[in-house]
Amino acid sequence: MLRIHFTGVDLARVRMAGRPDALWETILSFHRLRDRRDARLFGEWRTETRSRLNGETRTLGMLIPGRGYFPDFLTPVEGQYGWDVGLDAIRGIHPERMRHELALLSAGTGASVQPRLREFMDAAPAHLPRVLAELRAYHRAAVEPYWTHIQAQIEAERAARGRALLDGGADELLASLPPMLRWRAPVLECDYPVDRDVRLRGRGLLLQPSFFCRRTAVTLHDPELPPVLVYPAAAHLASAPAGGDTARPAVEEQRVRTLGKLVGHTRSVVLRAIGDGATTSELARRAGVSLASASQHACVMREAGLVTTLRHGNAVLHTVTPLGAALLKGGAVAS
Repeated sequence: MLRIHFTGVDLARVRMAGRPDALWETILSFHRLRDRRDARLFGEWRTETRSRLNGETRTLGMLIPGRGYFPDFLTPVEGQYGWDVGLDAIRGIHPERMRHELALLSAGTGASVQPRLREFMDAAPAHLPRVLAELRAYHRAAVEPYWTHIQAQIEAERAARGRALLDGGADELLASLPPMLRWRAPVLECDYPVDRDVRLRGRGLLLQPSFFCRRTAVTLHDPELPPVLVYPAAAHLASAPAGGDTARPAVEEQRVRTLGKLVGHTRSVVLRAIGDGATTSELARRAGVSLASASQHACVMREAGLVTTLRHGNAVLHTVTPLGAALLKGGAVAS
């Protein structure tokens, strides 16, 4: 069991990440790649990713075991500001911290891996360029082609949690998290591989929804690092990763123009009415259509990749995907 202890100050400092964290998604996807479960969600993604993995991932395989601890330096807090910022933070890691975390990793690995890890630790800073190169290559193969889809799922999750925050503050936000997280004020509990207590001590908590996180939440091992809780985004539970982000810009522009012609006036109004998120009843009211019509339009646009839908309590919450936003921003939707 993981128990995160809040004070009143911590509750005031709970915040949602503004975007998916590319480094967390990359590391956690490496777990999914080696996991045979969830074939419906990740089976096609695994096949496509393996076909693109021409490079070496031996070092990543050593640093990221199939289960248990992996070094905190692979997912620096700076990663929330973007892929390049996160890689710069790894590049600047202090050698002593790197050796310390590798020693923790070695203590929990099997005898067959420990000699390689000890050799790696002896000249850890010198191996850092290889770690960064493998991270980049793996990210390009496993995460980058699906980034638009990942963004859409995380944005839908943020919209749902934002609703909870507006309705009832931080207390309601924490209570609305996926079922593996249980809010029993002033403690947030989660099933966890080990028994652990995290005391926030007035630092607050960053909630980071993740597409590739599964079954249980993840947090950093070092209690002195800025507290972050990475948890499975509810939106992806019914949505397998969809590729296509690697299409040429001209192809993407043509796709936007074509979709714009297909959408038509009414669905243009409905898409715009979704705004930063809307339930079906809100959508019907904003667009001036019946509840059944709003539901039908949302369903069609969801199948076209323009809208993501996430259950929120007894209702469903619709949010615009990056493709839908591109249609609106580019004026491609008929008016």
